[in-house]
Amino acid sequence: MRPLAAYATASGIQLDQAIRDHASLVKRIAYHLKVRLPATVQVEDLIQAGMLGLLDAAKGFDGLQGASFETYAKARVRGAMLDEVRRNAWAPRSVHRKARAAAEAIRAIEHREGRAARDSEVAEALGVSLEEYGRIQTDAVTGRLVSMDDLTIEVGEAREQQAELGINPEDPLGALESSAFRQGLIEAIGGLPEREKLVLALYYDDELNLKEIGAVLGVGESRVCQIHGQAMIRLRARLRDWLDVQL
Repeated sequence: MRPLAAYATASGIQLDQAIRDHASLVKRIAYHLKVRLPATVQVEDLIQAGMLGLLDAAKGFDGLQGASFETYAKARVRGAMLDEVRRNAWAPRSVHRKARAAAEAIRAIEHREGRAARDSEVAEALGVSLEEYGRIQTDAVTGRLVSMDDLTIEVGEAREQQAELGINPEDPLGALESSAFRQGLIEAIGGLPEREKLVLALYYDDELNLKEIGAVLGVGESRVCQIHGQAMIRLRARLRDWLDVQL
């Protein structure tokens, strides 16, 4: 990881002000990410990467574009943290393969039945037990390191969305900036079962952690993670025509 000292020559009132005003934002994002990352990831490393992202945001922010600095900074900070994680960790290819198989099973079931696929139906289609399918759901989030960090697709968060939804990183402005894709994602989220929508809303909008969401739903953290993973697999299934699944 690059040391903060590398930015010494870039010091100035704007950068100093950014650090003073938004250091707490960096810590909040770091601890929010930490709860769903492997134990080997240290929160201090996330904060270090996030501070670099904050400095980059302060140097690159253009207020004339309309977005607030905090909105812009959140995307850059989170992206810097995730980039750091990806440089030091990877998920087995089997995790991606099983998630794709589950998405295909969901797509086929929902096309046939005209309703949301049930866990038991997907497990049967995959030829696995419900317990094993629960692990696939969990791995869809933890095995890929991140899930959707914002439900509103914004160009400033392109790299995070590419990693989770499988968009070809060589063409980030193609599908990602497409208004049709954004609308398709909004509709796909709107069509999720209520419990899955609630988990996503509590996680991304309200920024609750898994334990807090579990308390709201009356279930354990592991079950919340499974519901989250199921939502991501279902979104992958419903957005398949937009996605490059050759991961």
